[in-house]
Amino acid sequence: MSARFTAALLLLLSLSTPALAKTENLQMFRDVQRQVLRYPHFTIFDSVSTQIDNGVVTLTGKVTMPYKREEIARRVSKIAGVQRVDNRIEVLPVSQFDDQLRLGIARAIYRDPAFVGFASMVNPPIHVIVDHGRVTLEGVVNSEVERMIARSIAGSFTAFQLKNELKTEAEVKQELEKL
Repeated sequence: MSARFTAALLLLLSLSTPALAKTENLQMFRDVQRQVLRYPHFTIFDSVSTQIDNGVVTLTGKVTMPYKREEIARRVSKIAGVQRVDNRIEVLPVSQFDDQLRLGIARAIYRDPAFVGFASMVNPPIHVIVDHGRVTLEGVVNSEVERMIARSIAGSFTAFQLKNELKTEAEVKQELEKL
C-alpha cells in the first residue's frame, strides 16, 4: 500500500513533468512534490502538476479555492534553488452543481469495496476534478480493473463529460523509469 501511495503522489505531480536529467532538478521536483502534498488544504478535488527548468518551477492544474493557488505557489517559492515560480494553476469556478457532483462521485468511489481502504488516507490516490460539469478522474490505481470500476462509478452520475486519466501502478512505474 505504501508503494501505491508513493506512486500516486509521484504521478499526481509528474503527469506533465519532462525528463529530469540533473540530480538538482530531481531533488527540487521531490521538494516541490512534498510542499504541495503536505499543504493541509490540498484535497482529492485538487490537482497540481509541475515542470522544472533551470530553477524555474511551472505549476499547472486546478484547485477549488483561490487561496490554495496562492499558498501552493508561496510554499514552492521558498524551496532552495527555486529562482522563480510560474503559477498557472487554475481556480475552479464556484458552482453548487460542481460541488455536488465532485462530492457524490468521491463518496461513491471511496465507498466501493475496491477503494474503501483508501478513504481514510490523508491524500487518497484518486482525485475527482470537476469543472463546469466536466469530470476528470486522476491518480493511480492498482489495475486496469480498478480503473474501469472507478470509471463506471463516475459514469453513473450526470456530467457533461467524463475523462478517465487514472493510471495503473505499472504505467506509473514505466514513466518513473524514463526519468
